[in-house]
Amino acid sequence: MSIGDINGDLGDQTWADVLRAMDRTYAELVDYQEQLESRNAELTNLRHFLSSIMVSISDYLVVADKHGTIADASASFCSLVGIEVADLAGRPLRDFVAEADTGGLGEAMAETVALRRTHTRSADLVTPDGLEPVEFSIAPQLDRRRKSTGVVLTGRPLGALKRAYAELERSHEALKQTQGQLVRNEKMASLGRLLAGVAHELNNPISFVYANTHTLEKYLSRFETYFERVQAGASREDLVALREELKLDRNLKNLAYVVQGARDGAERVRDIVEDLRRLSADGAGEMSDFDLAETARVAVNWIERGSKSEMRISFTGAEPCRVRGRPGHIQQVLMNLVQNAFDAMDGVEDPALRLGLRYEGAFAVLDICDTGPGIPAAQAQAIFDPFFTTKEVGKGTGLGLSISHKIVEEHGGTLELVEGADPGACFRLRLPAGERA
Repeated sequence: MSIGDINGDLGDQTWADVLRAMDRTYAELVDYQEQLESRNAELTNLRHFLSSIMVSISDYLVVADKHGTIADASASFCSLVGIEVADLAGRPLRDFVAEADTGGLGEAMAETVALRRTHTRSADLVTPDGLEPVEFSIAPQLDRRRKSTGVVLTGRPLGALKRAYAELERSHEALKQTQGQLVRNEKMASLGRLLAGVAHELNNPISFVYANTHTLEKYLSRFETYFERVQAGASREDLVALREELKLDRNLKNLAYVVQGARDGAERVRDIVEDLRRLSADGAGEMSDFDLAETARVAVNWIERGSKSEMRISFTGAEPCRVRGRPGHIQQVLMNLVQNAFDAMDGVEDPALRLGLRYEGAFAVLDICDTGPGIPAAQAQAIFDPFFTTKEVGKGTGLGLSISHKIVEEHGGTLELVEGADPGACFRLRLPAGERA
């Protein structure tokens, strides 16, 4: 083979290698082009996705660099401040924050960038309609090297939340007033059932006072007649005869009894009025120590006055029994429990009511047990529910036990139906004990 042939073969080989290298390079370029187009498509989709988020998000979203210059913002934020997104880019965030809050928000953003830690800060945003309170969650914006390049602020409007809280507070206050009105209405209903007994109780001592006053007027007239004759200079014999005629000696002896009787009647009226005052008190005010036994006796006495049935009533256990609470409210609870016991025993042969008092640790306990028909197990779970009643229509509101249960809970105590009480029903009232003697 000649040298020319060898050189020709080497040249063909070189061109073949060059062509293969060009083919590989072209193939790689095509592959890179496809990857680039794929990445561009993903980036475009991501941008569309982020844009849809920025448009649809209801919270305020702001992206800013480390100097606080806005790079992007959600549509909700733009709508709030009344500026388009394109006009927001490049403007400092402080332009849209109330002057009093710019310092605190700027410090929180700077600390977030420096420490790469999320912060929360409230600030008022300046809007065309005035200031809008917003709570911002400030998170760092990190690059691939985990370096802070800016911040992302997510704001939650507080105006609607504050208005909702204000509305909730107004509703809660209205509910408290309604509950207070229900308590007063229930108390007035209880007092209304006692009017007959009250009228009778007041009529007796008032009649006694009136009769004794009439007797005193008669005695006074006789003494005035006698002293007029004395001043006129009547003789001793005439005065003795007149004294016998007017029966002054007997009247003088009876005078002390008449005065004492009038005083007793007046004191009885005073005691009845004092009991009524205690019953009608709304129970508001500071907690105080009082005798639960005495309060229970007053409740039983008043219910007994308004009842036409003869009933055996017994008190057992610790007396006095000191508890801490509001006497007016606890008086209402006891009135309701005793009234329910009397109503339950209406028509029962040989009705009896037993009240037992004792201490259990830091609590005082009062059991109120009757000999009525009792409460069926199917109804026992619902007796403290509002408007639940076993009485006939028009004879009960269904609020007495519910209100009583609430009052006792507010005192830090409990009111419950004792299971297995036989015969009748037994309610157990437990209240914080007061200071014992």
